[in-house]
Amino acid sequence: MNILWDFDGTLFNTYPSLVEGFVALSGQDLDRDEVLKWLKKDSKTAFKHYSIDENQRPEYQRLHNDYAKNTSEPFENLEDVLSHVDDNIIVTHRDKESTVYLLEKFNLLKYFKEVVAVEEQGFIRKPDSASYEYVLERHQIDLVVGDRDLDLIPARKLGIKTVAFQNPAIEADYHIDQYHDFIPLVLEKL
Repeated sequence: MNILWDFDGTLFNTYPSLVEGFVALSGQDLDRDEVLKWLKKDSKTAFKHYSIDENQRPEYQRLHNDYAKNTSEPFENLEDVLSHVDDNIIVTHRDKESTVYLLEKFNLLKYFKEVVAVEEQGFIRKPDSASYEYVLERHQIDLVVGDRDLDLIPARKLGIKTVAFQNPAIEADYHIDQYHDFIPLVLEKL
């Protein structure tokens, strides 16, 4: 079994750092719950909603990556799932350095065959499927796991089974809210 994973909000609970980075970027005292709602759709929509120029994206990434290094943690029971998989691959909008930093910090890097940093490696942001196609050229992928629809759209386009993590509102083959359920509800059924 080989799985392609999203990182933010799927492997690690980085939403608090994403929200804090966004609020800092805005320079306003925004309602954090409201910001989270927009970020869970996607950051482009959040930028537009709050009238933040897309040219500020690099600064946003710097801010939320800095916050994440101090506050983000992997979701509970994640390591057990990763250890049951042959090859784990990450495709993320996060930069590679901060992704690897967090994986090393929690001794999880050993479970990953490859980390693809979408924009850093010249791909168009998800839901464009180019980064997934790149992975498929290098690895057999049986399943894609993500917390937002934009993580699963490319998988559906490419005919790969999907798992929605903590998001029952998006289309997926499987929905789970905690990794404790991943092995019995997903892996054992495939």
